[in-house]
Amino acid sequence: MLTPHEVFKTSGHVDKFADWMCKDLKTGEIFRADHLVEEVLEARLKGDKAARGEATKEVEEDEDKKKRKKKVKEIKNIKLPDEEVAEYENVLAQIDGFSGPQLGELIKKYNIVNPGTGGPLEPPIEFNLMFDTAIGPSGQMKGYLRPETAQGQFLNFSKLLDFNNEKMPFASASIGKSFRNEISPRAGLLRVREFLMAEIEHFVDPEDKSHPRFDEVKDVKLSFLPKDVQVAGSNKLVETTIGEAVKSGMVDNETLGYFIARIYSFLIKIGVDSTRLRFRQHMANEMAHYAADCWDAELQTSHGWIECVGCADRSAYDLSVHSARTNEKLVVRQQLPEPVTVEKFEVEIQKKKFGPKFRKNAGTVEKWLLERTQCELEDLAKELKDTGKISFKIASIPDETIELDTEFINIEKVTKVEHVREFTPNVIEPSFGIGRIIYSVFEHSFWSRPEDKDRSVLSLPPLVAPTKVLLVPLSSHNDLQPIVKKLSAKLRKEQIPFKVDDSSASIGKRYARNDELGTPFGITIDFDSVKDESVTLRERDSTKQVRGSFEDIVAAVREITYNGVSWSNGTAKLTPFDSQSGDA
Repeated sequence: MLTPHEVFKTSGHVDKFADWMCKDLKTGEIFRADHLVEEVLEARLKGDKAARGEATKEVEEDEDKKKRKKKVKEIKNIKLPDEEVAEYENVLAQIDGFSGPQLGELIKKYNIVNPGTGGPLEPPIEFNLMFDTAIGPSGQMKGYLRPETAQGQFLNFSKLLDFNNEKMPFASASIGKSFRNEISPRAGLLRVREFLMAEIEHFVDPEDKSHPRFDEVKDVKLSFLPKDVQVAGSNKLVETTIGEAVKSGMVDNETLGYFIARIYSFLIKIGVDSTRLRFRQHMANEMAHYAADCWDAELQTSHGWIECVGCADRSAYDLSVHSARTNEKLVVRQQLPEPVTVEKFEVEIQKKKFGPKFRKNAGTVEKWLLERTQCELEDLAKELKDTGKISFKIASIPDETIELDTEFINIEKVTKVEHVREFTPNVIEPSFGIGRIIYSVFEHSFWSRPEDKDRSVLSLPPLVAPTKVLLVPLSSHNDLQPIVKKLSAKLRKEQIPFKVDDSSASIGKRYARNDELGTPFGITIDFDSVKDESVTLRERDSTKQVRGSFEDIVAAVREITYNGVSWSNGTAKLTPFDSQSGDA
């Protein structure tokens, strides 16, 4: 988790991992610029709708009011001109894509001030989101708490490739804590400074981003919000299959599309409402410094659309920059089926003359020349041929312009026969924010029974519910205790988590409080159970009940929980049971 400065300097996080913030000139209060603009404009649009007599849906939960001081305190019902409404909606559709100076222009244009005091705000400035610290007793070594788990996987690429027997493609995964020094943490688990992440790094051939299992997911239908729709100022979703999205070029390649579809399947499986899930593409000016393309799985909650999973094509960025910094090749070598004749530019350095000329900088200049791409070498070769010399500057030698003539260097196109192809893999990265996903699942799964609003239900899928079964003896009579022990042993053997509720509350109350905890099944033990070893199984959401033997009931719970069998199919061989007192 604690990472040396050099790692994040190389990856670009030190220079580019930042958000824009603005400060109240008088109070010193800090705001995240894009969030402030979004909240103020949304509040004005709500006030406009109220003034027009249109119903609005309050999407913010009633949080602790002290934590909401920075939000717009009061929505004024003022009717806005139609063109201003359209302008606000257009800005909100692109809110994630504005740069700092653009946000400053919006704050100035729309007269946005401190919502709490009405005080003026300074222009937005960048704020790096990494926590820095000093490592060791001397304090000379700077480090950071990691903002992502990915860099550790990139640094260990050579070991991971070796572990996979040098075969491509392959993937690694990491689960752990990450830290971001958020400007304005809020909304519980949704924006915090310490959080749990799960990241997959899928290494793929840049010339072949097909996926062998893409056909399994190509017909999955998803809701997309592409970047061109957002740039046009719209939030209209594009409904299409992932196969069509890849075919049309909206999603760049099969591997990226495959992981988007798998992210969708995972979220649905753990209880996300599919009607409140969309995939939004990052616009060009909001793209992370390492990404070539990125789609976010966003979930709609009472706090609006929340990014919960990112799926980015990081291209070869990370491996390339770490390779250049460490001077260690992070590449894959593949034996070619047949030798290939290639033409390429090569640099020939006269080292005997090179060293005395540049002295301590000789290694730096040589390294710079050897790192040039074929296109750059072609340009340098032309310059050398036309003028007899080349000149260039190197960032680490800022005060000197390097000049080389044919006495020191030669750049020529040569023909070679290659038996091995060497390339830097590209990376497709699904990144999961665990806290945000859990929060969204809870919100999507929580509801109240229509006949009684005080009876809440948490409809967690059986697979993810922490407790699968509630054992409910009808009473505390001694005759029922052996049955409780016997059933407990069977459930334990099948590795089905359960708990026993033998309190004095009525059966209905015991069911109700466990419905609220998300327990999907209840097994009622009554006095008939003593006679024939049969029990009643109750399903949480529908409150339907069936009766059967111990073995059949436990088998039904196992099939529904772990094998994805539906309630109707899993209990098809059991007898429907109707009890007046079951949910009283």
